[in-house]
Amino acid sequence: MSGQAFRLPSGGRIDRTRPVAIRFDGETYRGYAGDSVASLLLANGVHLMGRSFKYHRPRGLLSHGSDEPNALLEVERGPGRRDPNNRASLVAATEGLVVASQNRYPSLAFDLGAINDRLAPIFAAGFYYKTFMWPRAFWDRVYEPVIRAAAGLGRAPEGPDPDRYANRHATCEVLIVGAGPAGLAAALAAARSGKRVILADEQSEPGGALLHERSATLEGKPAQDWLAEALATLDAHENVTILPRTTAFGYYNHNHVVLVERVSDHLGREAPAKDLPRERLWQVRAEEVVLATGAHERPLVFPDNDRPGIMLAETLRVLVNRYAVAPGRRIAIATSSASAYSVAHDLRSAGLEVVVVDMRAEAACWRDAQDARAVGIEVASGHTIVGTTGRRRVSGLVVAPLRADGSVGHRRRIPCDCVGMSGGWTPAVHLFSQSRGKLAYDEARDLFVPGASVQAERSAGAARGDFDLESCLAGGWAAGLEAAGLAPEPRAFAASETRTGFSPVRALPRDAEAQGKRAFVDFQNDVTQKDLALAVREGFTAIEHVKRYTTTGMATDQGKTSNMNALGLVAQMRDVPVPAIGTTTFRPPYTPVSFGALVGPNRGDLFDPVRRTPIHDWAEGRGAVFEPVGLWRRALYFPKPGEDMEAAVARECRAVRKDVGLFDASTLGKIEVVGPDAAEFMNRIYVNAWSKLAPGKCRYGVMCKEDGFVMDDGVVARLAEDRFHVTTTTGGAARVLAHMEDYLQTEWPDLRVFLTSVSEQWAVIALQGPKARAVLAPLLDDIDIAPDAFPHMSVREGHILGVRTRLFRVSFTGELGYEINVPADYARAIWEAVHEAGRPHGITPYGTQTMHVLRAEKGFVIVGQETDGTVTPDDVGLSGMVGRAKSDFVGKRSLARPDLVAPGRKQLVGIFTEDPDIVLDEGAQIVVDPGAPVPVPMIGHVTSSYRSETCGRSIALALVAGGRERVGERVFVTLARGFASARIVEPVFYDRSGERVHA
Repeated sequence: MSGQAFRLPSGGRIDRTRPVAIRFDGETYRGYAGDSVASLLLANGVHLMGRSFKYHRPRGLLSHGSDEPNALLEVERGPGRRDPNNRASLVAATEGLVVASQNRYPSLAFDLGAINDRLAPIFAAGFYYKTFMWPRAFWDRVYEPVIRAAAGLGRAPEGPDPDRYANRHATCEVLIVGAGPAGLAAALAAARSGKRVILADEQSEPGGALLHERSATLEGKPAQDWLAEALATLDAHENVTILPRTTAFGYYNHNHVVLVERVSDHLGREAPAKDLPRERLWQVRAEEVVLATGAHERPLVFPDNDRPGIMLAETLRVLVNRYAVAPGRRIAIATSSASAYSVAHDLRSAGLEVVVVDMRAEAACWRDAQDARAVGIEVASGHTIVGTTGRRRVSGLVVAPLRADGSVGHRRRIPCDCVGMSGGWTPAVHLFSQSRGKLAYDEARDLFVPGASVQAERSAGAARGDFDLESCLAGGWAAGLEAAGLAPEPRAFAASETRTGFSPVRALPRDAEAQGKRAFVDFQNDVTQKDLALAVREGFTAIEHVKRYTTTGMATDQGKTSNMNALGLVAQMRDVPVPAIGTTTFRPPYTPVSFGALVGPNRGDLFDPVRRTPIHDWAEGRGAVFEPVGLWRRALYFPKPGEDMEAAVARECRAVRKDVGLFDASTLGKIEVVGPDAAEFMNRIYVNAWSKLAPGKCRYGVMCKEDGFVMDDGVVARLAEDRFHVTTTTGGAARVLAHMEDYLQTEWPDLRVFLTSVSEQWAVIALQGPKARAVLAPLLDDIDIAPDAFPHMSVREGHILGVRTRLFRVSFTGELGYEINVPADYARAIWEAVHEAGRPHGITPYGTQTMHVLRAEKGFVIVGQETDGTVTPDDVGLSGMVGRAKSDFVGKRSLARPDLVAPGRKQLVGIFTEDPDIVLDEGAQIVVDPGAPVPVPMIGHVTSSYRSETCGRSIALALVAGGRERVGERVFVTLARGFASARIVEPVFYDRSGERVHA
């Protein structure tokens, strides 16, 4: 078991009373609660943590946050809990945690893939576009298998995820993203309003940079004391919710911000026993948003800048002050930024040997350099880095002075076991850009900062380029007041001086000996300065094209550490200003998000919830075969022993046409439209006229979208002057209700109407066939169903066997029919009673396939089958339903558009194949001349096709261009092989006069 040779004897925010041990690549390492995996490994002297993607170069930790591109580990938290591509900087070290390096074989120390590093000249930018073009036959057999085997990082889990994930929707007046100094100040200001405030931060505890401040003071007290008091103040406010370990990864329209909270990973193997979700997805709708997301430190671009042990300078400060880890004993800091001197002072205070190599001339860094020298820190100003030494860990920094003429002087080597680099800071503007805000370029500081906001949002602190601690706090306070709607109340926060300012450097000057060395811009994808130059030489001038050609910024860190360097280098190569280059697109998610968090509880049985009608168990007990319809399971047919579907459906069809059939129609959508303006609302939302429909009557309703195309249909019953019972298609119920609510709330808020979904309240039992009245009449308590008293398309309310019912006399089969609506709790009992009463009359339960055949024989359409989103009511023969005398309805103006009334539109027709035994395929194309040159002109397609027991042959419905004028015409329909000869006929195949439905 390795010892913690690089653990400092005191300090840090770790709990030294709680030791933990983890395993990395088979070896055990020790640390303390509060460690990250990265800090624990570094405390044990482990710097080599991974291999780069393309060249398999040795890589170690670069950053302490979510911008880490190198130290990506596979984490095993227990049986079945293996998770790839976790940033070592963000994974909490817990007892028994098992982690492994990735992208190496057979081991991290000896990786055969490192041969790619020797072959780097042939793997330059865009090599795959040029290499795998010839010979073409090699693609399937050689190139693609090899590329697929090499692609990706880590191993995807093979088994089901055993963890639980939660999903929560929340609203608040103020959402603050980032709990650093600016975010805390914003929260303190907004909390005073009493409005709901959510403060989210991706770190394990709020505080941001204050968590690793050693010497800064704030309001006259140590920064960490001020932090503790601020958090206590916020905790005392019941209107404030603080979410640590929570990353805001997506900013969408209407201030919809999506966050993922890591709930239990930090609990280690104890988490499953606590029955907590692993992660929780928060979907927050906020009135106002404050983005205090901080900034990313920029690496420097110099030869061999990717060796393990070379990190961002601020990360060294975090390791020493927050985790009490010495990242090395002799540390070199390469910088062009004043903030690196704060790092140097903290490292020196921890007893470490430090040397600073500053690109800037002595005059530009004189004050910081003098302060450093005063405490024993060597400073080499006006120097560049021309190389590094070491293999699996850096062992030296090769530097050289910069002469006045821009040339590089004699090089020397500075021995070191760790390097911190700082090229300045880049505001984290990702979420701001996702909100569609416009960035502004600050040329003096080489920064893109938030410009014009599009949503109710404002940025604060380092996220808007304010790097001074006092400015961060004052800006956050002002943003919090504004977001909470409070009057401006400027507040000056007294804080110790912050070292800010930097000189942007595209790439460090190098001497002749270093010209052939690679300087990495994107560490994870191994994109070098040379790759960018090659892309520009080959004509890729747009930054999005450069990004894709070189893959810079396309890794899992999304270019957080590489983008600004890449933009600057491309601008320099093209000799244009940086704003002319622009930026790449900041797409969500901000950091990788697990599929489990996105899916939440919607998996397994809940991924596609099964809805069953009250009659389901009865049908299942009778051997019914089921089909999914939306989320419902509906009986497709009821086979008897020895019957296949064709035989069962034929028998069921005969029973309905000759005797009586029983059908479960409970899945239909049902909406009650109630209120004084209910009829006016129906007039506007449906194409039909409803004002003159008398209570007790039904009408077939057709609903169109704004474009004039059929959206849904169904029977509508008027129960009273102010009440309608609307039925919809099974799959369209939710869509229709949302459509109605949308118009009611946004277009016609003056209408006095209430909409209520009652789909689950009422079960529907359809009784269809010539003997339906004889079966039903004895069961009714107070409804007269004599033909004169209860004609077709009527509705009555009463009781059946003592149970309340809404009885419709309607038919989707063309036979005498009733739909018995009863409360769902009584449906099974009523169904069984109806079935028993029908035994003497030969009652037969039938399924949806039989229903489809029966309705097709009558030419009745099914929305979604005879329609495809481009069909008008006239196209399917329903023009008579359109209330053209109405002043307006949804889709009316569109129905008058020239294209929707032009001749030659596809219209509903019937199809008889000349061979009556051929059942056409639904979707089969229809042509006039199958011998025409390819491509053969198509005039339509089959929408429904069945074998009809009633007609004694196959029948089909189709949409055909100019179909009604083509009745009698011979056409040809595609088969699996060849064509079937057919005739276009009227789309009603049975009882065209409708006598049977009126009985």
